[in-house]
Amino acid sequence: MRARDLAIQYETVTTDTEALAAARLMAEHRLPGLLVLGGGGVPTAILPASQMIKMLVPEYVLEDPTLAAVIDEKHADRLCAALRGRTVGDCLPSKATPPPIASPDDTALEVAALMAGRRSPLVAVVEQNPGGTRLLGVITAAHLLDRLLDVTPPTP
Repeated sequence: MRARDLAIQYETVTTDTEALAAARLMAEHRLPGLLVLGGGGVPTAILPASQMIKMLVPEYVLEDPTLAAVIDEKHADRLCAALRGRTVGDCLPSKATPPPIASPDDTALEVAALMAGRRSPLVAVVEQNPGGTRLLGVITAAHLLDRLLDVTPPTP
């Protein structure tokens, strides 16, 4: 199996996408994160769902998690309001690293090693050609496991 065969269409955003829209996209599609594209459709970062959730938690609760117990449900239900007026760029970690990128001809093992080495829930599959960069799709950890299990004989 090659990366081009494993790649699936995947939701992408830009740094200018509204954070609330990105959160809805993650929730609706049950995504572990979103691929953030820069100019020319080049993958520039991954916005993990866990980072988006971190944006919802008030700073004082992050500093002292025991305070979470004193916030009533009425206020907890309004946590997503913290995303209003923010963009994906505002939600990215300050030390966001470029996403792992596989070439279309990379093997499943190469993709797995890249994913494991970078501790990333997804890998972008990108084709480089003289005309520029083209995103072919994304390989998620769950999709890679599913495909690898498909070719693994069951134990007797």
